[in-house]
Amino acid sequence: MKKLIAGNWKMNGSLAANEALLDALAQGLTVAPACEVAVCVPAPYLAQLRALKSTRAALSAVGLGAQDVSAHASGAYTGEVSAAMLKDLGCRYVIVGHSERRQYHGETDVLVADKAKAALAAGITPVVCIGETLAEREAGHTEEVVKRQLAAVIHTNGHCISEIVVAYEPVWAIGTGKTASPEEAQAVHAVLRAQLKAATDQSARVKILYGGSMNAANAALLLAQGDIDGGLIGGAALKAQDFLTIIAAAHA
Repeated sequence: MKKLIAGNWKMNGSLAANEALLDALAQGLTVAPACEVAVCVPAPYLAQLRALKSTRAALSAVGLGAQDVSAHASGAYTGEVSAAMLKDLGCRYVIVGHSERRQYHGETDVLVADKAKAALAAGITPVVCIGETLAEREAGHTEEVVKRQLAAVIHTNGHCISEIVVAYEPVWAIGTGKTASPEEAQAVHAVLRAQLKAATDQSARVKILYGGSMNAANAALLLAQGDIDGGLIGGAALKAQDFLTIIAAAHA
């Protein structure tokens, strides 16, 4: 299974900065990467990224992704973006349940599961984020928390669960510069792998990404772990050379 390196730009970017970043990535991707690559960008820039990708052959295989999606198909939900709209704009992926959405917008496990269902119904791969806070880890609740979050998605999506991507993002390591050790990350990934295996006989198809401050310096060690199938990259995805270094580290 090819690894997946997905950039999460978060609320960053501008028309000029986006074009410069895509140009730098195109120059660095002269050889087809051994992994799958995606960039998940703010909704206002999806159309721009789609257009930029179409004129740069080196980026043809880079998947376009969004950072959130509505659980609703359409209707009176001002400010929300439906999965059908994302599909219209060429999105292959969408992040759901990022800890920042859970923390700042009160998203529950059930809502995250419903968002994953909406994405799957539109033919978009949801990148389902799960992870524990520092307090939960220190209290010894890591396994309980991540299994609960994933169980909600499994319950709602049933046999379609083999079509998702899971991203383990320990909340205490997101944007803090702290990173779970390769052994700590692998231990949680192994728990999630076992949970998926119990839920579907197609579990081998599900990529489990690590997403807690993965960067150019630590990517190779993290990606060498047996159950880490790629990375969901935050700040390093905004620096072309760092992102390219991580992509290079993600050989099968």
